Amino acid sequence: MKRRKFLQGIAAGAVAAVASPLAALAGAGEPQKLSVVSRTLEVNGKAAKVFGLQRADGQPGLMFDAGETFDVELVNAIDEPTLVHWHGLSPPWVMDGVPDNPAPALKPGESRRYNFPVGEGGTHWMHAHTLQEQNLLAAPLIVRRAEDRARDEQEVVVMLHDFSFQSGEALIAKLKGGSSSTSRGGMMMNHGAMSGAQAQSMMAHMREMMQDRAMPGMGMMDANDIDFDAYLANDRTLDDAEVVAVEKGGRVRLRIINGSTATAYWVDLGALDGQLLAVDGQPVVPVTGRRFPISMGQRLDIALQLPSAGGALPILALREGARERSGLVLASAGASVAKFAPLGAEAAPSVGLDLESRLRARKPLAIRPPDRRFEVTLTGDMRDYAWGIVGGDALKAKVGERIEIAMTNMSMMGHPMHLHGHHFQVIEANGAPLAGAVRDTVHLSPMTSVTIAFDAANSGRWPFHCHNLYHMASGMMSFVAYEGVG
Repeated sequence: MKRRKFLQGIAAGAVAAVASPLAALAGAGEPQKLSVVSRTLEVNGKAAKVFGLQRADGQPGLMFDAGETFDVELVNAIDEPTLVHWHGLSPPWVMDGVPDNPAPALKPGESRRYNFPVGEGGTHWMHAHTLQEQNLLAAPLIVRRAEDRARDEQEVVVMLHDFSFQSGEALIAKLKGGSSSTSRGGMMMNHGAMSGAQAQSMMAHMREMMQDRAMPGMGMMDANDIDFDAYLANDRTLDDAEVVAVEKGGRVRLRIINGSTATAYWVDLGALDGQLLAVDGQPVVPVTGRRFPISMGQRLDIALQLPSAGGALPILALREGARERSGLVLASAGASVAKFAPLGAEAAPSVGLDLESRLRARKPLAIRPPDRRFEVTLTGDMRDYAWGIVGGDALKAKVGERIEIAMTNMSMMGHPMHLHGHHFQVIEANGAPLAGAVRDTVHLSPMTSVTIAFDAANSGRWPFHCHNLYHMASGMMSFVAYEGVG
């Protein structure tokens, strides 16, 4: 069986013409062009103007081989300033893609060249680091390893989005107006002033009540702060799902990217057993299952062995704490493909730390004591829609150091915490040490704690933030600043 190439990629290298000192970094050959464009989708029977990231052939996303150079000319073809963050890659700081940190946004009609090593490989993505992300300014960024190319399997990329006919600006204005918290009865909690012992005691008490259902519905109290108009997989709703042709008895590699701004999901494989092989592009000891959680910004690589009888096999994304769902269908020749309703029979469960606690890295960090350890508390107030990282102003690093960040979530919402420019290992969950996954985004459910470790090897002032777009925009963002970087 020949492998299906879901994204007909290209590849080469990359980089910035941000400032004259960087011009020397550009490669000698022609860069690959990637354009920020406006496009029109039909969602729920209505036309929607959205953004996109397209190659010169009009197709979305980028594909590279591990070890290549990321040589890309980013073109702003929309009528407003923008910039793109290469989520999962480790570029030099000036090429990271957060406006004015340090490079400015691209003006309409402006272009910029990026050039840096693409890295070892994995399922990644790229997106605006502004409210434009809500308007689908995102696309897959796949880096294939040699073993990926050698495998006799079909690759299927699944890009998930939550969609609104309203702009990100309108959505955040509603949230800050209090409509979200009052409609959901969310708890207003800000425990930044608590001592460590008090916080640990309260977390244990709250988790116990959730598990015992002593407070009905509490486990999902604030699972979602926005009810979106639609939930998309590869730009389509479930009642108009993409049908991917597959072979009977074939092997499929799902590369699933949660590009949603404010929605976590459970990936539901139905009757299929899947093997989770990588998270955030980094290999893990395989985990077998039929349901896997995925928070905002995270990616899952799942291997499937399809039945020899074939058939129509739905791959669903179930919205955390709700009945909405999205997905696509894998179908062999001649299979009858039924329509699937965008609402399931029951709400999906909350996303917690169960899977995270079971993951083990195939390539863990070397064991060494930390040079610096920081403790931060994630706080939130649903009434004012204000979020924060208490202790986040103190995050400092020096090249060569081992850094640990211990995070405690004292809010009643989940927070997928993302560090730019690095990959970290999860080394503790709810006080239990572990040799967990290496990744770039880890989800902390309400009243939980997670500790991460990473080696400081990429100088800059790197964003460290919640990947819920509206939490980030409302205060849940800090920076890991290297010594000597302004």
